Amino acid sequence: MKNRKSLFILLMFFSIYMGLAQDSIQDMLSSNSRPLKKNIRISFQDSRNNQTFMPISILKGKNEGPVFTIVAGVHGFEYPPIVGVQELLREIDINSLSGTLIIIPVANTASFFSRTSIVNPNDQVNLNGAFPGKSNGSVTQKIAHFITTNIIPASDVFLDIHGGGVNEDLIPFALFYDNGNYPQQTKKARRLSEVSGFEYIVSYPFTIRDDEPAKYVFKQASQDGKVALSFESGKLGNVQNDAVSLIKKGVYNILVEMKMYDKATGPSPKLIQLNNQTYIKSNEKGLFYSNLKAGDSVEEGEVVGYITDEFGEKLKEYKAPTSGIILYKISTPPVNVDDTLMCLSSKL
Repeated sequence: MKNRKSLFILLMFFSIYMGLAQDSIQDMLSSNSRPLKKNIRISFQDSRNNQTFMPISILKGKNEGPVFTIVAGVHGFEYPPIVGVQELLREIDINSLSGTLIIIPVANTASFFSRTSIVNPNDQVNLNGAFPGKSNGSVTQKIAHFITTNIIPASDVFLDIHGGGVNEDLIPFALFYDNGNYPQQTKKARRLSEVSGFEYIVSYPFTIRDDEPAKYVFKQASQDGKVALSFESGKLGNVQNDAVSLIKKGVYNILVEMKMYDKATGPSPKLIQLNNQTYIKSNEKGLFYSNLKAGDSVEEGEVVGYITDEFGEKLKEYKAPTSGIILYKISTPPVNVDDTLMCLSSKL
């Protein structure tokens, strides 16, 4: 009985703390004090005593303007987005900034510091599948709920930055959801993607209802009627300088397009628009072999790889069900049933 009472008191304390944290963020956003740069950490704890935190930087420019939110580190092993945002935090001069930047430099700190690829090791939940989250859920669900209820509503534009994890090869691309419920926001997201400096611009269909969980963070922002887009840059769980540079270039180009900052290099001289994705899934558990890489073009019916068992015996060949460009693919041998071996993308 005593332990239950102690746990109740602890949870009450964290509920009060979370309320104060929310008020603190809202106070900073609504304050007329400009320019301003503030770094805060939001703590989370669940009923199983899992604890974690999320850092948030708020940069209020000298002049008023839009609110632009940037999130990195939803997956802790995707390093170029995290490093790129670190550099942006050091470089951006708030005296030259109009509007407000809300920057979450590492959304999933537990994953990041434990070098865990996808899930939060505390509760084994993938943050990029947890939205809209739960106020009384596990720590990861609480992070998702906090972003959904406090960060997304305050945002005019929401950018979620990802890269290839430790087992993933990909080409850099900017993407958005073709959300017919919000045509003007979709048009703006497309425009921001096109001026970002990325060569490949990918649109995903938006097929969920308002009462269905969005699961993904920038899909939640799109579902909530925000201008939402994402970058994919970097691969194979390490830091590539060109991937970091492209992320920063994309952010600066968007800031200029939004009239928030004056540092840009302009859009890519060549834009490749892709709006049709096909996923090749594994039907076996084993070792995957492929001579292809992200960015390669394949033709319908072409053999793209094969899976063997632990003894090297071939279990199955995989063929491209359609023609297209490989957006991303598994580039390490181990695969499980239902793993995505590769994603092909093309024009409809």
